[in-house]
Amino acid sequence: MALTVVLLNSASLRGRCCRHNFLHPLIGPLLSDSMSKLYSSYRRPGSQPEKKPSWKSVDLSFKKSFDVLKTQLNLLKEESKEHLIGPGGHPWSKYLLEQTKVVWEFRSQEDLNKWVISSDVEIGGKSEVYLKLGRNNQGALLYGTLNTEVPRDGETKYSGYCSMRAKPLVGSFARRKYYDWSNFNSLYLRVRGDGRAWMVNIYTDPYFSHQKDDLYNYFMFTRGGPYWEEIKIPFSKFFLSSRGRVQDNQHPLWLDKASFLWALAICTLGFTIGDKIDGPFQLEIDFIGLLKDRAHTEEFAYELYEMNPKV
Repeated sequence: MALTVVLLNSASLRGRCCRHNFLHPLIGPLLSDSMSKLYSSYRRPGSQPEKKPSWKSVDLSFKKSFDVLKTQLNLLKEESKEHLIGPGGHPWSKYLLEQTKVVWEFRSQEDLNKWVISSDVEIGGKSEVYLKLGRNNQGALLYGTLNTEVPRDGETKYSGYCSMRAKPLVGSFARRKYYDWSNFNSLYLRVRGDGRAWMVNIYTDPYFSHQKDDLYNYFMFTRGGPYWEEIKIPFSKFFLSSRGRVQDNQHPLWLDKASFLWALAICTLGFTIGDKIDGPFQLEIDFIGLLKDRAHTEEFAYELYEMNPKV
């Protein structure tokens, strides 16, 4: 047991998690939602900060803590078994010959629970977004209304967006897990839209705090109509942006979860609509997968600038 704790603690440090992140699964039921409030940095302009300290929300329940400990140990046992078999619990022979892979599909409410939706309501906007299962439980239906009216708070200048984002992977004892897509070179989707343009976002887990808003983006244009369409987006087409601005210093998306000690490992994926057109929108998603296209040999589609060129 002591050896297990030491290994998990070292893995937590490698993942740049603090000690409280390692203990969080054990004391999570005690702290309820006080931890999320502690790390929430955004507050609407003009709103008053909470006067009640977070430590006053502690709910001492040791029975829940022991139940959580038992659950986390079972998860650790399953992860150890998968690790001994091969990457992702698959044998190496299957992993190396894999050409396609479905990462997310939508067939039940449990599949929808892996995603979260958000809109400009968080900053005082009036856009609405909803997520539900499609007809015959085939696919996810993301719909709502886009409203570009700017909140009258004196600080917000732009509004009008809705998004859908997958929840990050979490391993046993709240260890952060990352996707390893190094065996593929393209993102493959089956969708049915209403003719509006969407932004596909790939979120990374940065090492430095000033990179927390970095995203890899590419556009997805839906054609509308009653027919499904299959879209293939090579990873070489994704460009780097931060807070909605395309960066001059571009570099390819690293698909390996162990790249630079998880400095820019893939954390999750999402979709955003913000085309400044008021009105209803709709997007159906059947599945989101990966494809290894041997005909695609491009490494990166954009120019790479040398930041400090030699004179």
